[in-house]
Amino acid sequence: MDRITIRKPDDWHLHVRDGAMLKAALPFTAKLFARAIIMPNLLPPVCTVKDAEQYRNRIMKALPAGARFEPLMTCYMTHDTSPDEVEAGFRAGVFTGVKIYPANVTTNSAAGVSDYRRIRRVVERMEKIGMRLLIHGEVIDPEVDVFDREVVFIERELEPLTRDFPGLKIILEHVSSKQGVDFVRSRAGQVGGTITPYHLMLTRTDWLGWGNRPYMYCAPVIKTAKDRAALRAAATSGESNFFLGTDSAPHPVKKKLDVVGAAGLFNAPVAIESYAQVFAEENALDRLEAFASLNGPRHYGLAPNAETITLERSAWTAPGEMKVDGPEERALIHRGGETIPWRVVT
Repeated sequence: MDRITIRKPDDWHLHVRDGAMLKAALPFTAKLFARAIIMPNLLPPVCTVKDAEQYRNRIMKALPAGARFEPLMTCYMTHDTSPDEVEAGFRAGVFTGVKIYPANVTTNSAAGVSDYRRIRRVVERMEKIGMRLLIHGEVIDPEVDVFDREVVFIERELEPLTRDFPGLKIILEHVSSKQGVDFVRSRAGQVGGTITPYHLMLTRTDWLGWGNRPYMYCAPVIKTAKDRAALRAAATSGESNFFLGTDSAPHPVKKKLDVVGAAGLFNAPVAIESYAQVFAEENALDRLEAFASLNGPRHYGLAPNAETITLERSAWTAPGEMKVDGPEERALIHRGGETIPWRVVT
């Protein structure tokens, strides 16, 4: 198969930042995706309905002329998050979900959760009203190896959460391990899992095996070939609890390549093409539409998009960087300079 038409996809995990970075990065997503779950980890974070409304307005103003794109806003969970505020935002159509960042796990997560007992009132309300909980599933514990953070989080926090709140719809974002895949599969119907293009393509040997490649650093980190194989099998399986979430996350080059570099890969310019490459390599192009365009809306209780895009096996070279106005200047593009075998043609 050298050409495939699918319903227009959605991105169920996206960072577009703010200001000049927002203006530069957003067009790459808005061109090919109809909707996206917008991450709330700004400085300060998006914690209230008013915050989300103002951020959504800035996103809409940053769209290219004529673009048809819907940002789906999320609330940043803190120990002080109010159940009433969350419900008000959900019923008003402002909040699509609530996002949990474990405190200090990744970019701008210092205000996140360190004691899950303190958010139970919010989670109880979310279960009652049918609101989705989005989770960055890692523990931050100096005694836990960085490659085991997802697995330990599932054991310590996520498994008890699913047991205590069986009616709560949860998304384990950017699943990165075989154990994560197995857990999502074991809770099908309650827990969904997003999978990034880079976790489908890379291993820690690509990242660290021939010199440190800091532009491949992300959270959760890229893991083993065994984990990658499990992720590829899950994404291409057609199972409805796995769906597309790029976790595209632009950073200024100087922050990305600093002594302590920022976590995140800016992959929006190559995302759907990278997914198509993986599905073609796995002889599963007939299941790309389910993963990219159908499973996510189903988990969120939304209708799939009516529009379509067409991808063709036709090689092109990804640009190396994105220009950004002002002092940030530029951001590295994931797979920049690589020849990519699939491209969007309509």
